[in-house]
Amino acid sequence: MAGGPVILFDAECVLCSANAQFVLNHDKAGRFRLAAMQGPVGTELCLANGLDPANPTTILVVDGSRVWRDSDAVCEIYSRLAFPWRALSVARYVPRFLRDPVYRWVARHRYRLFGKRDTCWLPADEFRDRLL
Repeated sequence: MAGGPVILFDAECVLCSANAQFVLNHDKAGRFRLAAMQGPVGTELCLANGLDPANPTTILVVDGSRVWRDSDAVCEIYSRLAFPWRALSVARYVPRFLRDPVYRWVARHRYRLFGKRDTCWLPADEFRDRLL
């Protein structure tokens, strides 16, 4: 998709929605667009990248033909934010075999740990143009 990287997130997950809101508030350059996995664009991108949108197990960042998932996606997001948030991308230097199990454990238990919304989260009106 043209227009910059797209973050695919689970809009029913409280943690995922909070992360999406964080990105919108701190991505002052407006690099990222967001797509809920439960929406039509998000569903299409999930299926195109081998993820079941009805049972999402990870976050995806899609930028053209490049796709990041799991902890790599989180590191990619932070690497494109301004200081001080960009500093968190140093986590990519931790080997993936250590990062990803932690990420996947949190992802598996996200509803129990953080909660699940009855309806999908929607951003404030000022960010509606960045939601696909």
